[in-house]
Amino acid sequence: MKPQQISINDYGYDLPSNRIAMHPLAQRDASKLLLYKNGVISETTFSNIDECLPANTLMIFNNTKVINARLKFTKTTGATVEIFCLEPYGNIQEYSTVMSSREPSQWKCLVGGAAKWKDEILETKIIIEEIEVRLFAKKLKKITESFIIEFYWQPSHFTFAEILEVAGKVPLPPYIKRNTDKEDTSRYQTIFAKLDGSVAAPTAGLHFSENIFTKLAAKNIKKTYVTLHVGAGTFKPVKAATMAEHEMHAEYIDVSYEAIENIKYNIGNIAAVGTTSLRTIESLYWMGVKVHENKLLDNISLQQWEVYETLSATTLTAVEALTSLLLWMQKNNKSTVFTQTQIIIAPGYRFKIASMLITNFHQPYSTLLLLVAAAIGDDWKKMYHYALQNNFRFLSYGDGNLIFINQ
Repeated sequence: MKPQQISINDYGYDLPSNRIAMHPLAQRDASKLLLYKNGVISETTFSNIDECLPANTLMIFNNTKVINARLKFTKTTGATVEIFCLEPYGNIQEYSTVMSSREPSQWKCLVGGAAKWKDEILETKIIIEEIEVRLFAKKLKKITESFIIEFYWQPSHFTFAEILEVAGKVPLPPYIKRNTDKEDTSRYQTIFAKLDGSVAAPTAGLHFSENIFTKLAAKNIKKTYVTLHVGAGTFKPVKAATMAEHEMHAEYIDVSYEAIENIKYNIGNIAAVGTTSLRTIESLYWMGVKVHENKLLDNISLQQWEVYETLSATTLTAVEALTSLLLWMQKNNKSTVFTQTQIIIAPGYRFKIASMLITNFHQPYSTLLLLVAAAIGDDWKKMYHYALQNNFRFLSYGDGNLIFINQ
């Protein structure tokens, strides 16, 4: 069966609400860790992950930083409008420029209470460095299920990142049904978060502590960083009868020349920390295929079904594809690959870069569960059954697993 023909109804399981972790554990690395290798399941704790990985492993971490994407405005009538910033709108060259800008900023947003908001400009007041700042939101237009909102502020000498830091709230996932509190500010963020842009955490990375990094280094397990800014689409339910009718969310990636080189030299020993890291590095392979076939290509963004259709006949190895991508970067004087990927990884996909995946337990009927099934086939059912029977905690603040991908 082609991935396009898959029915999401075949990828469900019963997830009791009391198995969803509503809060993080007191210690990041105290989470349980399920191991899957060649059909065999075992368990340990995250603090022992160094003992589970081969000594020559290169770990790929997503260093995106979660922004305070939820903004609340109160109208003069007393009605509340909540704006959820999804991603910058327009021709974006890099996220850092958007976040460091002091100019009006346009974003694609979800709006809670949209029916209450006509054409008026919304306003709220915040305090930054003992200075009162007035933040305004202007609705520009509606596109499908979201709106384009322009934000501007007075005085205007603060950056948009500074505005969000104070005015916004942590965008916890919709299944964590509680108000945010102080612990979320630090715990819904990895310790290596660096580049502002995500509206959801790369949750596999939440388990990693300085203690784990010390133990990994002692075993000569290397690490490198890529960036994929996680969008709210990661929680988008699949409502289509088949995956061909489901539109996968596109997300921005930002990967340095050095990181791609590092990955190239460690093919066969790559552990992706999180589905976002895995989507990024697998996308790099297919972008390398695209520039190998057309060296004059300018836009190397990846569409949802390209890898199964127009690019599927390639015989390029991972090393060859990444070499082509690096040569393309040299020719175009690019120090980073900054583009969008819409790749969907589902059963039938053959992994090109990743050998291992570290991830959390995902929602039933989700594209993330399809990705796990692509890695280990129907054994995902056995793995999730084990986790449910052995008191594993699920979803963003829950426990994790280390999967050795079936080749």
